[in-house]
Amino acid sequence: MSIRYAPRGLLLAAALALSGCAAFSPDAGMSVVADVTGQTLGKDVAFIRTGEDAERAQATIRQLLARTLSADAAVQVALLNNRGLQAAYNVLALAETELVEQSLPPNPTFAISRITGGGAVEIERQVVGDILALATLPLRSDIARERFRQAQLRAALETLRVAAEVRRAYFRSVAANDMVGLLTDAKSTAESTAQLAKQLGETGSMNKLDQAREQVFYAEITADLASARQEAASARERLARLMGLWDEGLAFRLPSRLPELPRRPLTLPGIEVDAVGHRVDLQIARMELVALAKALNLAEATRFVTLLDLAGISKRTTEPEAPPFRERGFDVAFQIPIFDGGEVRVRQATETYNHAFNRLTERAVNVRSEARDAYRVYRSTWDIASHFQREILPLRKIITEEMQLRFSSMQIDVFALLTEARQRIASLRAAIDAKREFFLAQSDLKAAVIGGETGARVATGTSVTAAPASGGGH
Repeated sequence: MSIRYAPRGLLLAAALALSGCAAFSPDAGMSVVADVTGQTLGKDVAFIRTGEDAERAQATIRQLLARTLSADAAVQVALLNNRGLQAAYNVLALAETELVEQSLPPNPTFAISRITGGGAVEIERQVVGDILALATLPLRSDIARERFRQAQLRAALETLRVAAEVRRAYFRSVAANDMVGLLTDAKSTAESTAQLAKQLGETGSMNKLDQAREQVFYAEITADLASARQEAASARERLARLMGLWDEGLAFRLPSRLPELPRRPLTLPGIEVDAVGHRVDLQIARMELVALAKALNLAEATRFVTLLDLAGISKRTTEPEAPPFRERGFDVAFQIPIFDGGEVRVRQATETYNHAFNRLTERAVNVRSEARDAYRVYRSTWDIASHFQREILPLRKIITEEMQLRFSSMQIDVFALLTEARQRIASLRAAIDAKREFFLAQSDLKAAVIGGETGARVATGTSVTAAPASGGGH
């Protein structure tokens, strides 16, 4: 669609339109991302654009990696060092260029032609401008501004997503370390019992069946330890990828055990309202609806105008032995809407708006459900993990101590002691799994309220009755 305008009117309209032009922000639109991240995560973000920015970020990263990483420290490293996140900020910067472009009035076009023949010379000059673009500039600028705000929230949403993924990877990695530590100790115990069984077998005090049971327990623990070490290595690598680390950065230190459970779980009676009010993806969908409503108004306003050319013309003709002849005026060209009166464009805009409205409604319903389910999983995993900490593990400790006393006083034989050791190890493994599930559910709960994608994970829970690793002894 091109519309041409006379020179003086074009300059006046351009001057008026330029007063409302958008300009590039100093931070490429990162203020919204920084605000959302600061309020929800309490962390800093940085758009790395210069060498100085990179050096500041690396200095902070080196400080964080110099000590054992906490979950918060791992998130901060990722927010400063994850290159995929930096790419999302590049997309935001590109969206700002679109905003600035859409807020500028169209550049005028100057055309000149010179025709000679028969001794006569004709010179024609034209200044052409797009009138409709100027007339619709405020509305188009508003639409571009809404799109830019959406881009800002998308960058914030990506930041939240990366932070949530880092937390999950962190707790999986630490839980894997915890499991490796437990199985390493268990392997030492199983190795000692296997050697004892072998010695008893050599003296005839233990039959081949019982010897085989102790040997298979040691073999199973050895295989479990190898699997746990592999899982720990893979979990660590995933965490390193999310934090954007390589070379020297891969030497970061993690705790050997998961943190303690909170004394009490969170009580969130209004979690659905909080999720609907704070979810960044819902805010993006709402802004999309607003932008589409403005686009619909624009389509309706311009439905009959598909081509309107207006050009200011200045013509000068000279002939031999005749004074120069000057002409000024304009020409108008427009398209007659016989076959297409703009109804197709209006219908497309209407259906696009309705589509977005239905998607927004569906998303709001899903957000409420996700929030309810995330809190339910959070509470159930806390109940299970705390049940292990308060009930099962203390009872297991009592049983172990009593069994050792009875063994020392020769009230039970070594087979009962070994059977109890297998059951205790199984309970400890289940307790680690339960605690890991709680911290993953805690991460998912936060993502369900503020955004960033939940883990799409259904907590399987952990059985409160821990089975022994292998068949009982005597």
